[in-house]
Amino acid sequence: MAHSLSHFFAYVSRLRWIKRWGLMRNAIEENVATHSWEVATLAHALALIRNRHFGGQVNADRIAAAALYHDATEVITGDLPTPVKYHSKVMREAFGDIEHKAEAELLALLPDDLRDDFAPYVRESRLPAEDKELIKAADRLSAWLKCQAEIRAGNREFEPAAEQIRRRLEQEGLREVAYFMEVFAPSYEQPLDNLLE
Repeated sequence: MAHSLSHFFAYVSRLRWIKRWGLMRNAIEENVATHSWEVATLAHALALIRNRHFGGQVNADRIAAAALYHDATEVITGDLPTPVKYHSKVMREAFGDIEHKAEAELLALLPDDLRDDFAPYVRESRLPAEDKELIKAADRLSAWLKCQAEIRAGNREFEPAAEQIRRRLEQEGLREVAYFMEVFAPSYEQPLDNLLE
């Protein structure tokens, strides 16, 4: 049985060429593919922490898979910096509409019989609220870790962003994020030799 050609994965693989933090001077370049992998690992960890320590019953594997695709539309839209995206209600609504259209375009690249299978991962609106909450927290946590790496590299331009993101994480008050910040985040400051001890 012959199957028709799909460009979905070839297209999504181009996320590696889309740079993040475009309005800021970066000591350490970051692309959307690398960021998506980190968000997926962090979201998976937050889900497992919630289930183990805070009485959660979320599907950590589904959350990790959805996190891998959380910025997939940026292969169409590019990475719009957060200050631009959230500049005003009008900007946020306009960009939300563009994101929904980009989700539809990405899904249209898949074979018909796989679209419904991928839709819960590519269309953020189809995710359960608890999954979205953990993926968003992982996204912010990834951004904060990036800021910390830049600051350690001597790039003070990331200090205000680091403070703002940290405040936002604290205001949201997710216990699994607090756990991660206490148990895992300090190790990011260590040199490699210390991590292997």
